[in-house]
Amino acid sequence: MNSHESSRTTALNASIATRALAFEPVDNARLANFVGPMDENLRHVEQRLNVQVNRRGGHIEVSGNPAAANAAEKVLRRLFDLSSKESITPDRVHLAVQEAGMEESTAPVLVAPRPSDEVTIHTQRGGIRGRGPNQRQYLHNIHTNDLTFGIGPAGTGKTYLAVACAVEALQTDRVRRIVLVRPAVEAGERLGFLPGDIGQKVDPYLRPMYDALYDMMGFDRVARAIERQVIEIAPLAFMRGRSLNDSFIILDEAQNTSVEQMKMFLTRMGFGSKAVVTGDITQTDLPKQQMSGLKHVMNVLPGVDGVAFSYFTSRDVVRHPLVQRIVQAYEQKQAAAPDRPGGDGA
Repeated sequence: MNSHESSRTTALNASIATRALAFEPVDNARLANFVGPMDENLRHVEQRLNVQVNRRGGHIEVSGNPAAANAAEKVLRRLFDLSSKESITPDRVHLAVQEAGMEESTAPVLVAPRPSDEVTIHTQRGGIRGRGPNQRQYLHNIHTNDLTFGIGPAGTGKTYLAVACAVEALQTDRVRRIVLVRPAVEAGERLGFLPGDIGQKVDPYLRPMYDALYDMMGFDRVARAIERQVIEIAPLAFMRGRSLNDSFIILDEAQNTSVEQMKMFLTRMGFGSKAVVTGDITQTDLPKQQMSGLKHVMNVLPGVDGVAFSYFTSRDVVRHPLVQRIVQAYEQKQAAAPDRPGGDGA
């Protein structure tokens, strides 16, 4: 080996870090839950963090670039702690990686709030915390600003976390009601006239927010709150002229608002109110020639005091890992051919 090859080998070795972990005492049932069938959970950590994981009994060795190796160690220790009280599935591994805030160590991430600034949402069903730096930043923005925009692909927790914040604000008497708003735009289909009163007509459009409410408050409490107008369903088209005081207002699927509708919605905020606007600008169902109000506001409000923007990427998806890969594939297609059919994300 010549001196050039020797120096190259030394440099490569210097870029690889190894972490030796011992998980003891070794309980066979707990260890099997931790590593999964045929070490399936360890293979997921390898794939997601681009490291090499080798196991012998309760001893595990992790190798990779230093940042990835540190993240893998953090994830594995977290999963081992959880293995004593819950089943460790590939989905749980996926979420643990999200919580670690590290995936494919070369990918950029937003700066998360300091631990002392992190927000934990308390509801009747337990505590909710952000998974990964972007979700933690999102919760921090909602907590510290009157108007927060959550923009990114499906499955990143934008709506769920906004509803969690609204439920906590209602239960701690910081607001008197929750107002759920959504534009009634169909996703490429024409459903015709829907029967029933206004609540029944817009129910299909608000189902994701209902599901989150049921998860945090229970079906009966949500039904009573809607009956007493403590939780209000407000189709975007009927918001004009209103002033919403002491309310937590959530506008979901905001990419389907026009520029005029977005301005109208943002000027409904009254005293003591907080608003969260969520949407995915790559999934707009508006006519091709119409500008999305969400896309427009991204160029209008940055820098305005009291307004915060949180951006999510495919790395923040907390659904099935396949959803993350699907979103990444669409992002790559759009970046490669933004002007071709399908390249605009519609």
